[in-house]
Amino acid sequence: MLENCKSARERWGGVSDIIDRWLQSRQALLVRFCALSEKKEFGDGDSEAGENLRQLCQQLVDYVSAGHFEVYEQLIREGQDFGDKAALEECRAHYRDIDGTTDIAVDFNDKYLETDDLSSLANDLSELGEALESRFESEDKMIALLHTAHKNQLA
Repeated sequence: MLENCKSARERWGGVSDIIDRWLQSRQALLVRFCALSEKKEFGDGDSEAGENLRQLCQQLVDYVSAGHFEVYEQLIREGQDFGDKAALEECRAHYRDIDGTTDIAVDFNDKYLETDDLSSLANDLSELGEALESRFESEDKMIALLHTAHKNQLA
């Protein structure tokens, strides 16, 4: 039993590092988002807003990709390894919510990679902000259900 605890700690201790890096990425995304959202009007040829928007899109895509291709997989694997069927079932609903916000984030990115027209950016940022808020809430619940809940088993 002691050996199982040691291997679990070795195996899942790294998940905390992955989640920590991902949450730092979330913080950077929010800082960029807020800086851009403070501006209420965007004009054609606004190079500062254009550069901030480009960086926001890059951070957004990186964050969303890391969630789908790294973090969620690790969380689900952890829940499976701990046999936490109830948490995995509850997380399915959260994942569906997250998936819906992914479409909004990808559409936002695709739109602003294709255009220099910033006339609808304020409205699009508002929609993206609502989607991100919902996404972060669902992600936090998944972390609590599938990772934080097992910390005592790793200690």
